[in-house]
Amino acid sequence: MGMISEFREFAMRGNVIDLAVGVVIGAAFGKIVTTLVDKVIMPPIGLAIGGVDFSKWAVTLKDAGIDAAGKEIPAVVIGIGEFFNTLVQFVIIAFAIFLVVKAINRMSRKAPPEPAATAEEVLLLREIRDSLRK
Repeated sequence: MGMISEFREFAMRGNVIDLAVGVVIGAAFGKIVTTLVDKVIMPPIGLAIGGVDFSKWAVTLKDAGIDAAGKEIPAVVIGIGEFFNTLVQFVIIAFAIFLVVKAINRMSRKAPPEPAATAEEVLLLREIRDSLRK
């Protein structure tokens, strides 16, 4: 089997296409959650804390400066606010995935199998047994 035909067989499997659809939907969902966190959730929290804009909240390790050649050296900064926003996004996405997996597990639970119908020979043998007991 040639490499191209193997690749075609691989790419046309249902799981690969499902995975591709999941990645695209996940990327779109990630953008929605990012906007939700940055524009809806964090501003009221920042306002309640005292007007803090979490997206700009940072710790400066070294201020910006100018080197001997006159070139600007950017500041060295730890973006705590961006990390906090990303952490909130992660929690929201993880919870959403948890709910989806929980729903899928609930739907995929199978009812216990019904007992198989008793064979005619077994029924006849039971009747004979019961007749002999009398």
